[in-house]
Amino acid sequence: MRLPRLSIRRPRRPILPRTRKGQRRAVQAVMLLCVLALLPATWMFTAAGDRLRTTADAPRTEVAVVFGAGLWDGEPSPYLAHRLDAAAKLYRAGRIEVVLVTGDNSREDYDEPDAMRAYLTKRGVPDARIVSDYAGFDTWDSCVRAKKIFGVDRAVLISQGFHIRRAVALCQAAGVQSYGVGVDAKHDVTWYYGGAREIFAAGKAALDALFEPDPRFLGPKEPGVTKALASGR
Repeated sequence: MRLPRLSIRRPRRPILPRTRKGQRRAVQAVMLLCVLALLPATWMFTAAGDRLRTTADAPRTEVAVVFGAGLWDGEPSPYLAHRLDAAAKLYRAGRIEVVLVTGDNSREDYDEPDAMRAYLTKRGVPDARIVSDYAGFDTWDSCVRAKKIFGVDRAVLISQGFHIRRAVALCQAAGVQSYGVGVDAKHDVTWYYGGAREIFAAGKAALDALFEPDPRFLGPKEPGVTKALASGR
């Protein structure tokens, strides 16, 4: 008994333009796509401009915003811990008065802001000087909520170097006069992943800044920052 022959289709090769004019247009199209792909990152770097600082020369500002960066077994991940250490250092140096911790609390078993608060209090930041934003689901949401919900007009933002430019650009677009402190981080797999992710995240950031969508959850205004500033050291 003969088995039927199986016909294997070879993948078709892409049809390339044969004329010089067609080839020139193809090259121009590729170059245009590359330029369009780089525009968001260019905007991001331009918007951040000279607004990047270190913990040593960060401007004296009433509020610092620390963005969530994941939990490990309920505790801040090493990356998040570095951000919180920088915030505690700025507080002890008298460069900030209040820390706004913004992160994800979308599940009952996952609470970034409370974990961040506990970490900071262990390092000398009084509980009364910490304000929690439980709906900072991404950078844009955190920036908009800092402005519209907590009334923050000026802030020092704290994050890793690969993320801080996007944070500054978005908070500037949201109406918060911002300066960024990019903390050091070990160049491990997570660092390289974060750097690569920023290339794609720049596109979403540019769209957020352009169309200014409402955060996933906005809600009523909260007086937490105002009360914390009024409490004094």
